Formats: sequence, C-alpha cells, structure tokens
Amino acid sequence: MRIRVRGPSGQTTVTLDDSATIRDLQDQIAEKTSLRTFDVKYGYPLKPLELDTYQPDQRISEIGINLNGESLIVAQKEGASRGASDDATTAPPAPPQPSTSHIPQENGAEDPPEIPSPEHAGTFVLRVMPDDNSCLFRAVGAAVMGDMDTMVELRSIVAGSIQSNPKEYTAAILGQKPDDYCAWIQNEDSWGGAIELKILSEYFNIEICSIDVQTLNMFQFNEGAPTRCIVVYSGIHYDVLALSPSNPPYTRANPLAHGDTKIFEAVDPVVLEKAKELCRVLQGKHYYTDTSGFTVRCNVCGGTFTGEKGATKHAAETGHYDFGESR
Repeated sequence: MRIRVRGPSGQTTVTLDDSATIRDLQDQIAEKTSLRTFDVKYGYPLKPLELDTYQPDQRISEIGINLNGESLIVAQKEGASRGASDDATTAPPAPPQPSTSHIPQENGAEDPPEIPSPEHAGTFVLRVMPDDNSCLFRAVGAAVMGDMDTMVELRSIVAGSIQSNPKEYTAAILGQKPDDYCAWIQNEDSWGGAIELKILSEYFNIEICSIDVQTLNMFQFNEGAPTRCIVVYSGIHYDVLALSPSNPPYTRANPLAHGDTKIFEAVDPVVLEKAKELCRVLQGKHYYTDTSGFTVRCNVCGGTFTGEKGATKHAAETGHYDFGESR
C-alpha cells in the first residue's frame, strides 16, 4: 500500500506491504517526519487516526480503515518537544518551504523563482504541488479553499457538475460517456485539465488563469468574475501562484502560517504582469515538459505512448493511470 505523509517539513510517500503493522507505519512516520511523538489525521473532513489505540503488531489491513492511497496529516503532539535544543517559545519556526522536486534539476533550476512586487508589499512565488496526479486539484484547492488536500471534494464537484449538465458535457466533449468520465475523474490517479478548470471556476465564481510555461500562453476560465487565481501549467503538472507578504503574520495558534494570498482582484493588472514574469523565468529554466513529443511509459503494462494525448487515450481504454516519462 502507498500512503502519503504530510508533516511539518513537507510531503513524502510511504510504501508498505500488505502485512505491515501499526508499528511499521509509526516507524515510517517517525522516520519521514523526524518527529518522536505525533498526532495523525486523515480523510475529508479531517479526523484523528489514533494509532496508539491499536496493538503495535496489529496489521494495518485489520483496523477497518483503508489507508491505501490516503493522505495522513502529521503534526507534533501537543505539548511534546522534538529535542532538547528546540525552543518553540522564543521565536516562530520558519514557514514551510515548497517542494522543488518537480523542477528539473538537470536544466539548471534550483529553487522556485521569486518576483518582488513593491506594489503589493510582498513577493510573488511559486507554491509547488506534489507530483501525484492530483496537482490540478491541489493547486485550485490551495487557492479557493486554502487547503491543497481537498482533492476528493473537488473531484466530486466536477463529477456532480457534469451529471447536472448533460446537454453541455456530452460524450463528444468528454471523450467518453459522461457516467464513465465521472467515475474516472473521481479516481485519485486521474489527471485534470481544461474541463475541470472550467467547472471549478464556475462553481466557485472565480476566474482561473492558467499560464503555460512552455509557450507563455494564458487561458482564462470564467473570465469576468470579480476575483482570480493563477495556476502555472508546465506540461504535465500544475502549481499555484502566491503572493508572500514581506512581513508575514505569526500567531501561536498557527505558527506555520505564512500569510500567502492566492486570490486576487481581477481588476489588478500588476498580478498578471508579475505572473508572466515569473513564468518567463521558469521557461528559461526549462521548467516544463513538451507534451506533444515526449514519450510516456505506462508503469502498469510497460507500454509507451507519444504525448499526453496518447497517455490519456491509453488510460481511458485500459484503466491504467500510473505513468512516467520514458527516457
């Protein structure tokens, strides 16, 4: 089973076999997060996973909760300390840094670029989403719901909108029968695209601007809405643009808050200018994949396909959703 673990320092994936025990999971969480004692939450809405209430040698498969594919939110147990040198009362911890694993290191990109914006008393930054086939939903969720772990709800919104508008979302538009598409898009391994951006922009009454790093073309969904958010598309991945304030707020109730703004007034032209400037930097660092010509390998059957269209067609025909770039 594969379980995503999101701790104070970022997100990682844990792989366990079917015979894994509660102790195995606890050991993996401790190793990945460097926390000696911790609280765990899961699901939507989030609810506690009380691992200490189970026998350590009890199999995970026997606890009545399907954790395969689940995201676990791990935090230091209240009142506990990570080590004697930690001093949580004298200064706030540094805000969490976004993962840069998606940026191709071999092409010279080291850190997401930052574009200062004195007009907004802050800096525009790229908040990098995990590479887990839900990046579009994570990016939109981070903007409109303030939580990138709302993928299940957003996928459900898409399916419900399609079912509620059969005249608009036909098989010709979706590429398959609407019921089949609705079942497909609710699979955690299914990629989202323009259809999902359109539906979510209308559902939340927000303009979603998608900027293609390779071409710098910008596509606007639900144009004319009073507010907008900006997602950055790099061929097979979506991230979200954020404005980080020069003096981020700090509260004891939420010490990791960094005060990001991800929703902007649509009448503010500077936001789009800064977004395009940031994307030009990303383009120069080759932060994109050429989806028209790259070769995709299916990690399920080993087949290879040309471009995103080939991979999407194969997924629809076979139900195989686990792809990687063939080199």
